[in-house]
Amino acid sequence: MGLVHDIAKRIPSSPNLPSLDDLSRQKDRISPRLAFFRRRIRLRGNSSVSIPLGIVLLFPCVVIILILLLVLRHPSSPARILMPAGAPPAISLQKLGRSHSLASLFQSSTDVKASRQISEEHDKVFVTGCLEPQTKGPRANAAFVVLARNKELEGVLQSIKSIERHFNRWFHYPYVFLNDGDFNSTFKETITNYTSAPVEFGKIDASMWGYPEWVDKSVAKEGIAKQGDAAIMYGGMESYHHMCRFYSGFFYKHHLLQKYEWYWRLEPEIKYFCDITYDPFMHMAKANKTYGFTIAVKELKETVPNIFRYASAYKRLNNLTSKGLWEMFVEPPPEEPKPLPVGDPKRKAQLPEEILKTEPGRGVLPDVDPEAMEEETYNMCHFWSNFEIARLDWFRSKEYEDFFQMMDRSGGFWMERWGDAPIHSLAAGALLSPKDIHYFRDFGYRHTTIQHCPANAPARQLRRIPYLEKTTEDEKRRKEEDDYWESWDSEKENGVGCRCKCDTDIVDVEGKQGSCLAQWVEVAGGWASP
Repeated sequence: MGLVHDIAKRIPSSPNLPSLDDLSRQKDRISPRLAFFRRRIRLRGNSSVSIPLGIVLLFPCVVIILILLLVLRHPSSPARILMPAGAPPAISLQKLGRSHSLASLFQSSTDVKASRQISEEHDKVFVTGCLEPQTKGPRANAAFVVLARNKELEGVLQSIKSIERHFNRWFHYPYVFLNDGDFNSTFKETITNYTSAPVEFGKIDASMWGYPEWVDKSVAKEGIAKQGDAAIMYGGMESYHHMCRFYSGFFYKHHLLQKYEWYWRLEPEIKYFCDITYDPFMHMAKANKTYGFTIAVKELKETVPNIFRYASAYKRLNNLTSKGLWEMFVEPPPEEPKPLPVGDPKRKAQLPEEILKTEPGRGVLPDVDPEAMEEETYNMCHFWSNFEIARLDWFRSKEYEDFFQMMDRSGGFWMERWGDAPIHSLAAGALLSPKDIHYFRDFGYRHTTIQHCPANAPARQLRRIPYLEKTTEDEKRRKEEDDYWESWDSEKENGVGCRCKCDTDIVDVEGKQGSCLAQWVEVAGGWASP
């Protein structure tokens, strides 16, 4: 016990700890004003549930703050937070590695896009930035071509409003609307009111749409049904197969298009982001171009498992050699390992031939790639043909017709889901050269969730003339629609666009793994800047 008393004397003394009641009274003295917010109120007069008054007062403040944040981040807000705008496209994410986060990948891709230029050896931008539109200049013999049905009217109007605002309000090129049925009066009257250009409506007859006479319909329909069962995209839609075949080998034969030399394809529900202040038809003709694209992507492999076999066979049977574009659509050959120099410590001594002959597998034939044709494999790349500007005489040529007939007779439009995009692209690869192709990198374009949108050209933007189109009856809304385009994206180094205002809810196609820009750059001459 003496030891315990001795230790107790050595411990420093401390004042008595306050009781809970003391702490409560002290807290009330320190912050008497906060007591008002701690008052509890019932949710209803006779309810047993109550909440502090402070929470009731705080809730509307939180709601107001959230609304302000949403407004500031909205794309149409002057104070919005923009993703970096795209410029002349660059490297796909495949070359950037898979270990990066999505944000770092996107940032890297847009930084590269803003700083790299493509070689002008075979192709170059027609116009960098804006021009004063030549509203009274010469016009090409050209038209817009739209394949649509009556039920797609809203989507067609979206496309027409976009192309009229950004291009055709100055150039007034005519439209040709085609349908496998009859357009009703509502469709015709509405479309006519939405454009200042001439409009023609035509019906596609049975010789261009549907099953040809030489096809066994029961077999073809069974093939389509199997694709639907396999969940191949659009594979089970009979009308989609008809549409792909029509755009592959018949649209240019329609009697309404016989008088035209050029066509510009429009799809329902597309958007343009940049003002096009020059005439692409006239520039294509002047540069002796045949085909123009704005997006190149990879096809779904399950839709075209055998298309390359027939395209390659056409090339072989007609003794065609590549003019430099075919390589865009084939996998590059594997690189042979370079022999190490003599004296290198890693170089292994060559064994005698007698010993090598006894090695397992020696003399066995190499494995055959089941997808290869002529030692080449299709890389699935194609020009995305829902936008294309092209010479119709190329489609009407004997060479293209022979190509289409061979592809058509294979049955691939029914037994597989061949699209018109790989058909056009592989035909171009077999028959054209890179100098015949134009990349409209200055066009901002979106269809579904795929878009390409360039950065604006530095010091080449001109004042925008308002466009108050008359189809929006509400005067306020019409003004708001036009005001949206008044504040375009910032200019960036190597930008080529004119008054572009890009959608920021998705990454440009050049920042995705399915892009084929790198393949185009390779055949077009490579990168002009590091």
